[in-house]
Amino acid sequence: MAKVSVTINKRKYEIACDDGQEAHLVRLSQYVDRRVDELVAAVGQVGDARLLVMASLLVADELSEVYTELDGLRDDQRGRTPPPAASDLDRLAQRIEKIAERLETS
Repeated sequence: MAKVSVTINKRKYEIACDDGQEAHLVRLSQYVDRRVDELVAAVGQVGDARLLVMASLLVADELSEVYTELDGLRDDQRGRTPPPAASDLDRLAQRIEKIAERLETS
């Protein structure tokens, strides 16, 4: 198990993570830190706990919007007729060729 030192709102935190996930955890913490910085600019330093709760709610709201959009895209996909399989296209092509042959011989 790896440990990563991250900084959020100018405070360092030691966080454990799975080996190989260190860079990902650092990127996530940088994102949270940016959101906290935005909150500090808007409401001031109202305490670490309150800022982290507010940042968590903002991130959860963003995630909720993405899930809603993803569900809409999935619903759109479910409503569409899937493209025909190659075997279906081959059968249709054979039928068309037979019809064309019959038309040519008549």
